[in-house]
Amino acid sequence: MSARKARTEAAAVGAAPVDSEEKDVKIPVEAVDDTEANEAEAAEAAENQVEDSNKEATMTEDEMVEAAIRAGEEAADNDFKLKFEQAQKELTDVRSELDAAAEAQKAAEDKAKDATERTARLQADWENFRRRTANERIAERERATEKLVTALLPVIDDIERAIDHARSQELSDDFKQFVDGVDAVHAKLLDVFAHEGVEPIDPKGEAFDPLEHQAVGRVEDASQYDETVNDVYQKGYRMADRILRSAMVTVPTVARSAPHRSPKRRPRMLRPIRPRAPRSN
Repeated sequence: MSARKARTEAAAVGAAPVDSEEKDVKIPVEAVDDTEANEAEAAEAAENQVEDSNKEATMTEDEMVEAAIRAGEEAADNDFKLKFEQAQKELTDVRSELDAAAEAQKAAEDKAKDATERTARLQADWENFRRRTANERIAERERATEKLVTALLPVIDDIERAIDHARSQELSDDFKQFVDGVDAVHAKLLDVFAHEGVEPIDPKGEAFDPLEHQAVGRVEDASQYDETVNDVYQKGYRMADRILRSAMVTVPTVARSAPHRSPKRRPRMLRPIRPRAPRSN
C-alpha cells in the first residue's frame, strides 16, 4: 500500500510543471481512493480468473465431461421449461378463443332457432289468415248469391205462371212466338241458377218431406198413397245443402196406405232369477 502511494506521489510530482517558483500541488483524496478501489477490484478479478484457470487445470477429463453434461442438461431443461411455458400460454389462449367461439356459435344457433320458430309461427298465422279469408269470401259470395236468388224467386214464379196461362189460351202465331221467347229467357235464367248450384224442388208424386215441403192443403185422392205429395202449388229451391224456399204442396187425406215393413220387435229381456233364501224351520 505504501509502494502504491509512493508511486502515486512520484507521478504527481513528475507531472507538476517546473517553474522558478515552487507551487504546492494538491491531489484530491477522493480521486486517490477511487483509483485504489478500482485497482483492488481489478486485482481481485485477476486473482479469480487465475483461480478458475487453476481449477480447470486441476479438473480431470471425466469431471470436465460431467460438468459439460450438467451444463447441457441445465440448458436443455431451461429451454424446455421456456418452451413448455410458451406452449401452455398458447394453449390457454387457444382454449379461451375456442370457448368464446363456442359461446358465439351457441348464441348464433339460439338466434337462428328463434328466428326459425318465429318464421314458422308467422307462416302458420299467414296460412290460417289466408284460409279464413278465402272461406269468408266464399261464404260472403254464397250469401250474396243466396240473397239475389231469393229475391228473384218471385219473378221466376210470375214468369212460369204467365207462360202456363198463355199456353192454356188460344194464341195467335205472333203471340206464340212471344211466349216462346219468354220461355227461352226463363230457361236461360234457370241455367244461371243451376250454374250457381241452385236446384228447383218439384216433389209431385214423391214422399212428403217436412224438411223440404210445406203442406198447404189436403185433397181426397184414393189413387195416391198416404203421406205422398199430390200436387205442387209452388216449387221450392235449394242451394247446395240449404233450403232457400220450401215447396208448397198438397197431400191426400183418404188414400191407400203405403207399403211398409213392420218394425222389428226387440227380443224380450229375461230378468235374472234370484236364488231364494232357505226357509227356516
